[in-house]
Amino acid sequence: MDATVPDAEFSPLIHAPIRLRICAMLSKADGIEFSEIQSRLGVSKSALSKHLTQLHDAGFVDEESVVRLGRARQWLSLTPSGRQAYESHLAALQDMIGSEG
Repeated sequence: MDATVPDAEFSPLIHAPIRLRICAMLSKADGIEFSEIQSRLGVSKSALSKHLTQLHDAGFVDEESVVRLGRARQWLSLTPSGRQAYESHLAALQDMIGSEG
C-alpha cells in the first residue's frame, strides 16, 4: 500500500450514507457552512444535526460559529483524525472492491 494512504479500516460510523457524503464534502474544503451542507444533501436541519453530532462526538468534525452580517453561522471542517478515518475508510472500500474481482 502507498505510504501516503492510511491503513485500510472500515468505519461503520462514517459508512452511513449521509455521514459518508458529509465527510466527502468536507474532505474537499477547509470548511463548509451548515446550511450549504444541508442544501447539498437535501436533509432537514435536525437530521443533519444528528449526523454531525455523531461525527463531532467521535472527534471527526470541528464546528466553529462565525458571526457575519449580524448572524451566527456554523462552519464545519474535518479534524485531522476525521480526515485520516475518512481516507482509511475509503481505502477499506477499495480493498473490498479489489478483492471481489
